[in-house]
Amino acid sequence: MELFGIALTLLVLFVSFGFMVGVLFGFFGMGGSFLVTPALLVMGYPARVAVGSGMAFVFGTAVIATLKHHDLGQVDYKLGGLMIVGTSVGIEVGRIGVFYLEELGLASGVIGVTYVVLLGAIGLFVTRNALKNDGEDDSGGGHHDAANEEIDPDAIPDIAKKIQSYHVPPMMTIAGGIQVSLWMVLGVAFVTGLLSGFLGVGGGFIRMPAMFYLIGVPVPVAVGTDLFEIVFSGGIGSFLYGMEGGVDLTIVAPLLAGSALGARIGSAATGIVNEADIKIYFGLMLLGGSIAVAFRQAGDYLGMEVLSTISFALILLSALMVSGAVIYSTITTMRAGPDATGVSAD
Repeated sequence: MELFGIALTLLVLFVSFGFMVGVLFGFFGMGGSFLVTPALLVMGYPARVAVGSGMAFVFGTAVIATLKHHDLGQVDYKLGGLMIVGTSVGIEVGRIGVFYLEELGLASGVIGVTYVVLLGAIGLFVTRNALKNDGEDDSGGGHHDAANEEIDPDAIPDIAKKIQSYHVPPMMTIAGGIQVSLWMVLGVAFVTGLLSGFLGVGGGFIRMPAMFYLIGVPVPVAVGTDLFEIVFSGGIGSFLYGMEGGVDLTIVAPLLAGSALGARIGSAATGIVNEADIKIYFGLMLLGGSIAVAFRQAGDYLGMEVLSTISFALILLSALMVSGAVIYSTITTMRAGPDATGVSAD
């Protein structure tokens, strides 16, 4: 009976955690490996199982969320394909850098500090910009084909306008009717892939803001396109780890059971919740993650297990609060009527 109780508790925990992460994954286009892998490590699972199971979960959730974003017209497949090419090259260069630092005995410390600083910096930047622009852009996401709809030039960040101004052939048209150089897209993809490969993470928290702030892609489309990329990277990663016995289906199955609903709710919310709210929640999510990872790094450095436990608690609390805020905003916006959601009454 005691074993049954433990198994049932773990089942409820994984399904609930999967639901929360699914909401975040569908809403932000990131959050899977960033949340799941550290949680599994703190729970005592071997590193190979934690990473492999995390990747398998990311793959399954990304497929579910991408299909929902596809239904909402929020996936730019041409941009996604180019980003996959650029990020793949960048990831390899990033890995070479990691191996070089390992030879010098500096890899763990440098990567840990870079991860915390980068998460915190992007979180602060996104949150500050979203709060500064709050009220200037009251357009909700709306259930429409966001990838093909012309967007207001005023809604494009200044950095993205500068990048779009460089007319280096060949030029291409991406989401929202934006004209941008192919080389600029590949350049942004390469840099985000470089950081992803260096940090050993999926890179969604880098790619999503990069597509919006550097290329000018509308936020819902940036989320949907990022998820499309993760389908490929997560699929390849989980297959390779699975071949080495690193995927535990008793972990992945309940996580996916929860995320199947959560990812669809999160994906649908991007078409309802105001873009400014998405950016604010995304920034707060990264800030919370930065603090949690900082605690874990400090715990590893000082040999204090309690700091790793606090890190795990912060990860769970962050996931609960932000996913709850997403659901609350979605319900509030829907109750406010068709004008708030951008959905016509017809």
